[in-house]
Amino acid sequence: MVKTGAPAPDGALPELTTTAAAAGDRPRFLVLGLLAITDGHETVVLQPSKPGSLLAALLLHPGAVVSADLLQRVVWGTRPPAGGRSALHTCVLRLRRLFAKYGVADHAIEAVPGGYRLHADADTLDLLRFRELLQRANATDDPETALLLARTALRLWKGPVLGNVHSDELHRDLVPRLTEERLLAVERVFDGELRLGRHREMVADAREAVRADPGHEALSALLIEALYRSGRRAEALAEYRRIHTHLTSELGVEPGPALRDLHGAVLRGDPTGAGTGSAATGVPPPAPTASPGLGRASPPAPGTLVLRALVNAGLLEEDPSGRYRVHDLLRLFVQAAGTSLPTAAPPDATDFPPPATG
Repeated sequence: MVKTGAPAPDGALPELTTTAAAAGDRPRFLVLGLLAITDGHETVVLQPSKPGSLLAALLLHPGAVVSADLLQRVVWGTRPPAGGRSALHTCVLRLRRLFAKYGVADHAIEAVPGGYRLHADADTLDLLRFRELLQRANATDDPETALLLARTALRLWKGPVLGNVHSDELHRDLVPRLTEERLLAVERVFDGELRLGRHREMVADAREAVRADPGHEALSALLIEALYRSGRRAEALAEYRRIHTHLTSELGVEPGPALRDLHGAVLRGDPTGAGTGSAATGVPPPAPTASPGLGRASPPAPGTLVLRALVNAGLLEEDPSGRYRVHDLLRLFVQAAGTSLPTAAPPDATDFPPPATG
C-alpha cells in the first residue's frame, strides 16, 4: 500500500507506510513520482521531511559528490541552522537507519571531503533505469525495438516528480530538468509511431500531450504531422494556427524554422518526414493527381495554388470540413480602406468549397 502523510518534525526520521517486503528482492529508489523505496512488489513512500529532502538531492545526483552547502540549501533553504554541517550529518545517520530497516546497503551514502555521495545504478534507481532505456532506444536500428524501449522508459514515470519532497531548491533547479527529459522521451515515442506508420493511432495521445504542454513546438509538430498523414489536413493547419497564436501572444516569438517548414509542406501538400514513403515508415506520400494517358503526375490546378497561397498569406481560413472563408484580418483591412464586407456574409459569399482537382 502506498500512502503519504503529514510532514515529520524537523530532522525526524521519515514515517513510512508499507506491508512486508518480499525477502531477497533488491530494493530500489524511486524519484520519477513520489520519493519512495520499492522491492518491485511493495512500495514505501516517504512522508515529507528534511531527511527525505536530503535523500532526494543525492538521488538526483547519482554517483556524484553533492556539496554540503548545496545539501543545506536543499534541506533548510536560505537559512540553514547554526551548526548546519552537524545537522546534515544527523539527517544522514537517520537515513542510514532507514536503509537498514528496508534492506538498503549501509554504505549506499558515502561521506566524502566536502559533502556526500549516493551510489546507485539502473537496478537501484528508476531515474538511471529510465536513462538507460532511452539510450538503448536511440542506439538500436530496429524501429519496433526502439519504440518498445522508449515506451517502457515512459512507464517508469508515476506522476509529478518528488511531489512529497518540500524543497524549493530542488523544484526550482532540478525538477524542471527531469520534466524536460520526460518530454524528450514522449517525443521519442511519437517519432517512433510515425516511423512505423502508426500516425492514426497516435493522434489522441499526441493531442493530450499538446494539451498538457501547449507551447511545446516539437510536440505540436508531431501532432501536425500525424494529422496530416492521416488525411486530416484542415486539422493539421488548425493546430499550426493554435501554436502560432500561443507563441506570438504568450511568449512574443514566432515558431521555429522546423515548425514553419512543416507548415509549408502541409500547405503545399508535400510529403513530410525523412522516411515518408519508405518501407521504414510504411506511410506513402500524398498521391498527386494523374492526368489520363500520362505516365506522370500533373501539376495542381491553378485554383488550388491560389487558395493555398491565400491561406499561407493569412487571407483565407480553412475549416475542418475543407471549406474556405475570408479571414477576419482581410475584413478589417477592407474596412480600414473605406470598403466593407458583410460581417455575417451568406455562405456563398465568403465560403469556398475545396478546389476541384485536375
